[in-house]
Amino acid sequence: MLRSGLIWLSRQKSIFRFVKNNGFAKKFAARFVAGESIETACAAVAALNAQGVTASLDQLGESVTNEAEARETGRKYLRLLDEIAARKLDANVSVKLTALGQDIADGVCEEITRSILERAKQYGTFVRLDMEGSDYTQRTLDFFAQRLFPDYPENVGIVLQSMMRRTPQDAAWANEKQCRVRLCKGAYLEPAAVAFPDKRDVDRTFVECAKSLIAHGKYPGLATHDPAIIAEISAWAKANGFGADRFEYQMLYGVRRDLQEQIVRDGWRMRIYVPYGTQWYPYLMRRMAERPANLWFITGNVLREMLKSR
Repeated sequence: MLRSGLIWLSRQKSIFRFVKNNGFAKKFAARFVAGESIETACAAVAALNAQGVTASLDQLGESVTNEAEARETGRKYLRLLDEIAARKLDANVSVKLTALGQDIADGVCEEITRSILERAKQYGTFVRLDMEGSDYTQRTLDFFAQRLFPDYPENVGIVLQSMMRRTPQDAAWANEKQCRVRLCKGAYLEPAAVAFPDKRDVDRTFVECAKSLIAHGKYPGLATHDPAIIAEISAWAKANGFGADRFEYQMLYGVRRDLQEQIVRDGWRMRIYVPYGTQWYPYLMRRMAERPANLWFITGNVLREMLKSR
């Protein structure tokens, strides 16, 4: 019931119009979304860079079925890459293939994505292909491997989700190709046939894949806010002679900032996933709906930081 309610709320334009003008709602959203414009997003990244933290910028929006909208999204990413270079920010970008026309036609999506990768190559930077629901997993990996990676091996990478039963095999495949991987737990609500329903299995798979990617892969990004997992991986990396240049931790903008700071103090690299754009309300609602536990996770972490700051 909670999930269906959140999905319903995400689709209500009248509520979005009200929320956009509500001071408390905007203040809450600002903790997790870096404003609505490229300028506010870049300012947030500059602040992170000043703290010794890198970033990956994501323009909010997905599931585009209009070609003109997909091409406009591509142009906005070109401008974003230009701004990152002009401001000399330490940041790359993350894109969703469904926002670039994946559900329209592979040819359209490839043309738009290649234009972004060409600009990234020009600046010597990097583009991460975000992973969406399980219906897109194989499509995304095939699109990456067949259409993009051969021409842009240094400029494009993928995301794998440890909740998926197939991920250990996909991690081994990525190690063999020596392509860059962001490993996360996954936020989508998936059937038990393709995903682990038990958090212990998700966590176990995350740790196993993280170690494999560090030992045999190419500079993986380990996206987790779990201090126990971070402690285990950090201790394992030190014990096996893997330094901070071998991998990086990644976290969401506004979540566990205290832990982010601690990781940097401990000498590890940290990258923050920074979403921005006008679609922040649907973004927040969908993230909650995909996995309602996210609501309690975010609320709990906000309260934890508030208590620690007293």
